[in-house]
Amino acid sequence: MSEKFKNLLFDLDGTIIDPKVGITKSIQYALQKMGCEKIPSSDELTWCIGPPLVNSFPKLLGRDDIEPEFAQRGVDYYREYFSEYGINECHLYEDIKIVLEKLASSKKLRIFIATSKPTIYAVRILKRFQIFDLFSGVYGSEMDGTFSNKAKLIEHIIKKEKLIAFESLMIGDREHDMIGAKTNNMLACGVLYGYGSEKELTKAGASFIGKTPKDLLRFGF
Repeated sequence: MSEKFKNLLFDLDGTIIDPKVGITKSIQYALQKMGCEKIPSSDELTWCIGPPLVNSFPKLLGRDDIEPEFAQRGVDYYREYFSEYGINECHLYEDIKIVLEKLASSKKLRIFIATSKPTIYAVRILKRFQIFDLFSGVYGSEMDGTFSNKAKLIEHIIKKEKLIAFESLMIGDREHDMIGAKTNNMLACGVLYGYGSEKELTKAGASFIGKTPKDLLRFGF
């Protein structure tokens, strides 16, 4: 099977940027606002990096039966901190900018962002690191949660950009990226420098594994 694709869809958190500080601080802020007595440490919250936050708050609060409105309140508190401070508490992974620049330089390849993070935040982050213009399109969720599900987001991108699934590859660090790709008959590459394990990624359907950002160059050249 050829490892050359015409379209590469990149997750953002854990794949292009390391968002640990900003995301975990924002969650801690939200939990404090919601009256939690015991606030998890930053390391204890890394499992929240990737999945839609509205699905994580019931687990964080230890209540699977909480009302959707209550979980959304946690997301709203999260955004209070994140929009002002957390959005800047991240950094690019080593070599990822060089990799993206090389991939974007190929006339036979298009690269996109496919993130569960709200598009408005993704755009701000990409512009801050001066890599926004490398992408043919930036797709994230809406503030109301639309497209926070990775499978639905990828489906939307395929339709919007008129992509052919077998010519496209999803690249991400969590199972949601792999499952989202598989649901849309697209292959996926899991990256090990993010927050998912090789076991998680392969179990979820990863066809390829990348240990470093430079490993991703094989998909475009």
